[in-house]
Amino acid sequence: MSGKSNTTNVPEAKEAMDRFKMEVANELGVPLTSGYNGNLTSAQNGSVGGYMVKKMIEAYERQIAGK
Repeated sequence: MSGKSNTTNVPEAKEAMDRFKMEVANELGVPLTSGYNGNLTSAQNGSVGGYMVKKMIEAYERQIAGK
């Protein structure tokens, strides 16, 4: 294992996940760019990741509820 936690488990989904990340960052007002984002705080980056997880859980819950 490479030790990198920011890799996509399904390589075919990488582009979609990147679009999703940018969409969430835009919704939250986080100035995320493709490439280097070292100018962002850990709170800003964490809010994007946390909100992505929240939205994925909501989508899954809707899916298993049949809606």
